[in-house]
Amino acid sequence: MTNTFFILRLATVWMACYLAIVIFINEAVLDDADDSRGGFFFTLALVLLFVIFNSAFSHLRRVRLIAGNVNSANLANRQRRQIEVPFEAGAAFDMVEAAIRELPGAEDIESARDSLQVRAKLKRTDPWDLRARTNQVLVTVTPNGDAGSVTVICEPQRLAWTDWFLVDFGTNLETAEAISRAISRRVAERRRMEQASVRETVTEKELTVAKLSLLHAQVEPHFLYNTLASAQILTRSDPARADQMLGNLIMYLRQSMPRTEDLPSTLGEELARARAYLDILKIRMGPSLNLSIDIPEPLLPVPFPTMMLQTLVENAIKHGLEPKPGGGTVWILARAVEQGVAVTVADDGRGFSAEGGGTGIGLRNVRERLRLAYGNAASFAIVSNFPSGVAATITVPCPSVTGDKHD
Repeated sequence: MTNTFFILRLATVWMACYLAIVIFINEAVLDDADDSRGGFFFTLALVLLFVIFNSAFSHLRRVRLIAGNVNSANLANRQRRQIEVPFEAGAAFDMVEAAIRELPGAEDIESARDSLQVRAKLKRTDPWDLRARTNQVLVTVTPNGDAGSVTVICEPQRLAWTDWFLVDFGTNLETAEAISRAISRRVAERRRMEQASVRETVTEKELTVAKLSLLHAQVEPHFLYNTLASAQILTRSDPARADQMLGNLIMYLRQSMPRTEDLPSTLGEELARARAYLDILKIRMGPSLNLSIDIPEPLLPVPFPTMMLQTLVENAIKHGLEPKPGGGTVWILARAVEQGVAVTVADDGRGFSAEGGGTGIGLRNVRERLRLAYGNAASFAIVSNFPSGVAATITVPCPSVTGDKHD
């Protein structure tokens, strides 16, 4: 029914104009009547009808090939599309502009980012008579919160009333469909990139956690073995100190075992773990290990990454004080800074000497975990202590800090 109405409409308009022209010629231009002219005008009408039906059928066939079905919207010379893009208007505009520039035959492209509009002309060749014609495209992006609404208009570069007589052989329908496909492809491509980035971040985090787990698997059994061996010796020579060491070990295990790397912790809980560890070592090392802690009480509830303070303390003991004859002191300090807290572990051990250096795995893990958890908002610095040793400082954001801030 749609096909028949389209063909009849086109034929009716053309024949009405033809009859008006013939009547005008007979009445106004030719004064005398000549019956022989009737055959000429009739033959001309038949030729005109053939051209009209040929164009109409060609247009219908082309539209069916492009769209798969024929309706009044698809048959129109002027096409309009409304496309919702799930990105903010600026990103949607960039996608639309790139899609327009990649259209075959695109020329005279004008884009205005402030007004979110793109205009272009397209040189399109009619598929049946191979004549180059010019179409035009207007695309407007309307902001819609976190999304963008794209309006695409494709039309011939001629006055609208000519649509009653002329067809575009589906070229504007083809352009509208091409723009819709291009935008959909770019949206899908961006979604894939975002998903790949998320997967990469998750994989990176899993690798970091795996490295930490491996590090702890290597360190903790060695620490437990030495502690239990020391306690076994002390049970024969000094039962009271052995009981104290086992109590500290129980405290250390209580602070360590229930948590995983991703569960939240506080500075107070991390300090309790580190203190239990140092108390064990103090019994083993005796007067060669001194401990100084200066953490204001208001900072104890501050959120702090799990096991990071412990890592700094272990590094201070193993690479700073144990290799140094006579031992030394470990300082644990905390201070409130602008929208955060800075925690420092310092020692007066061997410092950055070759004999006292380790593999650096623990410190690299600290930097990587801070980056994954806080991005650029956290920092880690390690410098030489005066007159000897090393000072390592972790700074993490914490807007709720109310303690005294230090410069």
